[in-house]
Amino acid sequence: MNNLKNTKILGIVFIFLLCVLFHFTYQIWPNSLFSVIFPVNESIWEHMKLIFSSFVIYGIFEYLIIRKKVKVNNYLLNLFITPGLAILLYLTIYIPLYFKYGENMIISIGLLFIMIIIEELISYNLLKSKEISNGKLIGFIGIILMYFLFSYYTYNPTDNFLFYDILKNGYGILPN
Repeated sequence: MNNLKNTKILGIVFIFLLCVLFHFTYQIWPNSLFSVIFPVNESIWEHMKLIFSSFVIYGIFEYLIIRKKVKVNNYLLNLFITPGLAILLYLTIYIPLYFKYGENMIISIGLLFIMIIIEELISYNLLKSKEISNGKLIGFIGIILMYFLFSYYTYNPTDNFLFYDILKNGYGILPN
């Protein structure tokens, strides 16, 4: 697979499958590292880890596949911008729907799939665009900051609907 377009199409499927896999990862192997990368409860905030980590992990895999065959620019910046925009897009659409219809798995999964398609299109264009000055540094710092935020709010969730697990009636890491 030496074509960026093909890896982006493949990315739609793989990122979606990673989201499904990552949904259960912390439940299967609860530990400190996984608590930062994967959701620890059913809150909206914790599910944003699914999006971010799926894009980052697939992006690394994608880079290993195409690095010698396809010239791309802005790779680290892409690993930060694409999942960051995905989170913003998802929350912008999902929150009004959540308040109107409540928790709805069909809406959640359908929106996730549509958002992945849109973000893979954005990623394709970012990787094909001119190299952005300091893009590597911005991308690296951005990824670190996102995981810092995930870590902080996993262990220090605020009293806000975004952090509330409706299934277990609580915040943060909850006992089974």
